[in-house]
Amino acid sequence: MEELTVVIQAGGESKRMGAPKALVSFCGLPLICRSLRRLAGIADEIIITSNDPDSLEFLCNDLDHRDKIKIHRDIYDVRGALNGLYTALYYARCSYVAVVACDMVFPSAPLLVAERDALAARGADAAVPRTSHGYEPFHAVYRRESCLPASKAALDRGQTRANSWYGDVTLIEFTPEMALEADPRGGAYVNVNTPDELADIEARILAGDITKISG
Repeated sequence: MEELTVVIQAGGESKRMGAPKALVSFCGLPLICRSLRRLAGIADEIIITSNDPDSLEFLCNDLDHRDKIKIHRDIYDVRGALNGLYTALYYARCSYVAVVACDMVFPSAPLLVAERDALAARGADAAVPRTSHGYEPFHAVYRRESCLPASKAALDRGQTRANSWYGDVTLIEFTPEMALEADPRGGAYVNVNTPDELADIEARILAGDITKISG
């Protein structure tokens, strides 16, 4: 089985949330802890990227799997999602790198494993879910060897969008059908942007009613 680095993009202050998303309380824990607990089992290495890494140092002391966790500041002081994605690829030591956003409430370990396995089997560079809303670059798996230079070249061109360099690599598009085959529970791409969204999903989880949540 190919080794996998799991990277959780923590970002920083969120204007719509009114606080750093990684640290907002969700079901009794900081939201980022949910991703860590759901994904740690498939990770040979865990990296957290943030523009405020000091605020996340507690994760290295208080959690299971803390021996796997490394926290890194975003490499460049520029806005845009591509900077965080490049940082993830830069610091990863494994050939395959799964990247997820900390505001995803149901990140799927089975789906990320399926994406990794598809890359290994087909020799592609990235396996990225695509829905009717477009690409999901932050629930995807990348081959570090090819995606690191491609994403850096995009940054050097002044690109800021996470998917701005996809045309420069060989891509496997994971359709909704492929995603559901990997994880029939669905909902992997659900994210929260506001306190109201957070409270709504939290209430459903605590009530045992998550059937209406999809991603």
